[in-house]
Amino acid sequence: MTSVHEGTEDTGRTADDVTGDDTPPGGYAAARLHLLTAEGQQGPPRRAALAKLTDAWLEQLFTSAAGQLRGVSLLAVGGYGRGELSPRSDLDLVLLHDGKADQGALAALADRIWYPVWDLGLDLDHSVRTPAEARRTAGEDLKVQLGLLDARHLAGDLGLTASLRTTVLADWRNQAPKRLPELQELCAERAARQGELQYLLEGDLKEARGGLRDATALRAVAASWLADAPREGLDNARRRLLDVRDALHLATGRATDRLALQEQDQVAEALGLLDADALLRQVYEAARTISYASDVTWREVGRVLRARSVRPRLRALIGGGKAVPERTPLAEGVVEQDGEVVLARAARPERDPVLPLRAAAAAAQAGLPLSLHAVRRLAAATKPLPAPWPAEAREQLVTLLGAGRPTVEVWEALEAEGLVTRLLPDWERVRCRPQRNAVHTWTVDRHLVETAVQAAELTRRVHRPDLLLVAALLHDIGKGWPGDHSEAGEIIARDVAARIGFDRADAAVLATLVRHHLLLVETATRRDLDDPATVEAVAEAVESTSTLELLHALTEADALATGPAAWSAWRSSLVTDLAGRVAAVLSGRAPAATADPEPTAEEERLAVEAHRTRAPVLALHARPETEQEEPGTAESAEPADPEPLGVELLIALPEQPGVLPAVAGVLALHRLTVRTAELRALDLAGELDGGRAGEAGGGDAAGVDAASAEAGTSAGAASAPDAGASPVLLLNWRVAAEYGSLPQAARLRADLVRALDGSLNIAGRLAERDAAYPRRRGTVAPPPRVSVASDSSHRATVLEVRAQDAPGLLHRIGRALEDSAVRVRSAHVSTLGANAVDAFYVTGLDERPLAEDQAEALARDLEKTLRS
Repeated sequence: MTSVHEGTEDTGRTADDVTGDDTPPGGYAAARLHLLTAEGQQGPPRRAALAKLTDAWLEQLFTSAAGQLRGVSLLAVGGYGRGELSPRSDLDLVLLHDGKADQGALAALADRIWYPVWDLGLDLDHSVRTPAEARRTAGEDLKVQLGLLDARHLAGDLGLTASLRTTVLADWRNQAPKRLPELQELCAERAARQGELQYLLEGDLKEARGGLRDATALRAVAASWLADAPREGLDNARRRLLDVRDALHLATGRATDRLALQEQDQVAEALGLLDADALLRQVYEAARTISYASDVTWREVGRVLRARSVRPRLRALIGGGKAVPERTPLAEGVVEQDGEVVLARAARPERDPVLPLRAAAAAAQAGLPLSLHAVRRLAAATKPLPAPWPAEAREQLVTLLGAGRPTVEVWEALEAEGLVTRLLPDWERVRCRPQRNAVHTWTVDRHLVETAVQAAELTRRVHRPDLLLVAALLHDIGKGWPGDHSEAGEIIARDVAARIGFDRADAAVLATLVRHHLLLVETATRRDLDDPATVEAVAEAVESTSTLELLHALTEADALATGPAAWSAWRSSLVTDLAGRVAAVLSGRAPAATADPEPTAEEERLAVEAHRTRAPVLALHARPETEQEEPGTAESAEPADPEPLGVELLIALPEQPGVLPAVAGVLALHRLTVRTAELRALDLAGELDGGRAGEAGGGDAAGVDAASAEAGTSAGAASAPDAGASPVLLLNWRVAAEYGSLPQAARLRADLVRALDGSLNIAGRLAERDAAYPRRRGTVAPPPRVSVASDSSHRATVLEVRAQDAPGLLHRIGRALEDSAVRVRSAHVSTLGANAVDAFYVTGLDERPLAEDQAEALARDLEKTLRS
C-alpha cells in the first residue's frame, strides 16, 4: 500500500476546507505565543512545555477528526519525538495505519491534522504509512530510520505505535554492523561540508561536526547496544546547544541553525551571557565535548566490529576459548592494546605524577589514541606535579609537543578530562577562546597546539628544539588576559617556564620569544628593511643570534598554524631577509648602511626607459613562489596561471605628484587586489655614476646606452640623463585579479597615463561602481585606525594604517597623503584576510621626518578621511 500525503506538498485545498469548527487553532496559537514570550522560562523546561502543549493540541485534532476510524495512530518522530521542540522547529509526524482503513477516510484524517499546522505557519514533515511501509522505508533511508528510533505516541492506537517501535528498534540492533558504518560515513560527509563547530565563527548548530546531529548519532549508536558514548558532559553539551538554538530562533523569528555573527550579541543577551565571545566559548565547549565523544564512540564501534569479524576465524583456529588481547610495551607503565594506548597492569598513577605526560608522549610518538579508560583513570588518580617539575616531566612534555600531527588527538584527550589545565593552569583562559579574525582558522588553544605541530617540523633548524616547542605552545597564552597579549604572555611564559623546570636563562629566552613572536613578520611586511633603524630595533629586541634563530622558526610555525592567508613564500622571503640582516648586525658582520638599496637589473632597465621617455613603463609577469623565473620584458602579457599570492608588477616613472593614488586607483578600476607594495625613489644619475654604468666603463651616456640596449631600445635613440632631472619612482607590487584573468599590461599603462594627466576620473569611476553594486549585508567592520610608529625610522615618519580591506582603499590613502603635502618615501602594504595593514614612510617636502605634532595631526586627518 502506498503512503498518502507524504512530504510537505500542498494538495490545493485550504485550511477552511478541512478544519471546520472542530479544531480551534487559535487557542493553541495563543498558548504557544504566551509560552515563548513568558519571562523566566527557557531551556529544557520550555522545550518540554512546548512539546506537551503541542501534544495536547495534535491529540485533540486527531481525536476530533478520527471519529470511529480504528487501527490508526499519530506519532512524533525525530527531535519532536525526543521532546526537543525549539520555537521554530518543524513538526515531524507520522500517521500510522494498519492498512485496513478506508483510504478516503484516512486522507480526510490526514488533512484535518496537517492543515491546521500549516495554517499556523509551522513547518511540517509528514507521512502516512503502514508499519510495513515504515519499516521498508527505514531500511532504505538511514535518516528515516534514525527518526523512527525516537518515535513517540501522540494519539490513537497505542498498540500499533508500540509494535512499530519494537520492530524498528529490533531491526536497528540486528542491522547495526551494516548500518553503523553507513552512519559514520554520513557524519563524516556532513563534517566535510559544514566544518567543525568548535572552531567556526558562524557555525551551524545542527549540521556542523560536534553539533546536534552528531549528538543524535551518538544516541543511535547507544541504541544499537554495540557501543556507547562517554556519558559525562554529553547531555549538558546537547542542552547547551539546544538553548542557543532556542534563543537564535526567537532572535531571528526563523527556523535557522546557523549562528550568524550579526545575531550573536542578541542571542548572548537572551541567554544572560556577557557578550558574543562568551556565547561562542560555550558553543565551542559543547561542540568539543560532542566531537570528542564521537571520536571515542566511533573508535569503539570499529574495535567491536573488527573483533566480531575476527572471532569466528579465531575460534576455528584455536578450537574455542576467549582470545587474550596482545599488549605491547611503549613506556614505563604504558602499553598498546587493540590499537589504543592503555595503562600497564602494574601502573600506579597515584604514585607516579609523571605518568599522564609519559602516556601522552608515548601515544603521540606511536601515532595512537589514548584510551578513554586510561585518561579517566589518570585524571582521577594522578597527583599534581611538584613545582618545579622533575626533569622527566619536562622532557615528556617536549616529546609530546615534538610528535607532530598525532599530538593534536592526544592533547584533545587530555583536555577532555581536565588534565591540561591541571598541568598548565594558565591554559584555562585560552581554552575554547574564539578569535574574531578571518585570518585565524582555530580557537586560541587549538592554534597553540597547531603551532607546536608546525614547530615540530622545524626542530632540525634550531639548536634548542625544546625551547622552540614550548614557545610555540605558549606564544599566544596572553590572549586570555586584558591588554597586549604579547606583553601579558611574556609574564606568563616566564612563570610557566620556571614552573616546568627551565633555568633562569632559558626562562628569559622563552619570555623573549613570546613577547616578540610577531616582531619579525610585522617588521618584514610593514617596515623598510633598507632603513638601518629597522634592523637595529629588531637586533636590540632579540639580543642574540641563538634567540633570533628560535624566533625565526617560531614566526614561520605561528603563521603556518594561523591559516592560509598568513604565510606565503613572499612573506617567508621577507622574514628570511630581515633575519639575515639582523643576524649580521648581532654578529658584527653588518655592512655599512647605504642611503638606498641598489636596484635590480630589471628595475634599472625600466627606470632608464622611464627616464628617457618621461613616461610610465611597466612589466607584469608571473614569478612562481617555487621557482624564480627570468623576468619578462616591459609590458609583457599576463601569465596563464598566476600564483595564489599574485603576480609581480613593476612600474617605473618620473617622480611627480599623485603617483601613489593614480597607480592604486588604476589597479582598483581593473579589479586588481594589491597583496604587497613597495615604492621608492631612485636617483638614476647617481646610480649610473657609481654603479653598473661605471662597471661598463662609459660614464652617464654609456650607462644609458647599455641599459637601453638590454631593454630593447636602440642606443642611438637614448640620450644621457639630465643631471637636473627629477628622480625616477620605482614601484614593486604584487597584485592578483579579484576574479577572472589579469588585464593586459598595455591597458594598465594607458589608464595610468590618463590618470596622471587628469583625464581619467578614478574617484568618480570607483564611486559609480560602488553605487551599481551595493555591498551585501554582513558584520560591521571596526573603524580604521591610523597611528604614528615612533622611532621606527631615522629618515622618515612611519604611519601605520589598519582598516577593512576594500577596493580603492589604497587610492583613498594616497589621495589623502597627497592633499596633506607630504612625500611618500616608501609604502609597505600587507593584506591579511579582510584586514589591510599598511605602513607609509613619509617626509615633508624638505625630505625630513615630520615634527611630532605634525605627524600626529596627519594621522588624525587621515583617520578622519578613511572613516568618512
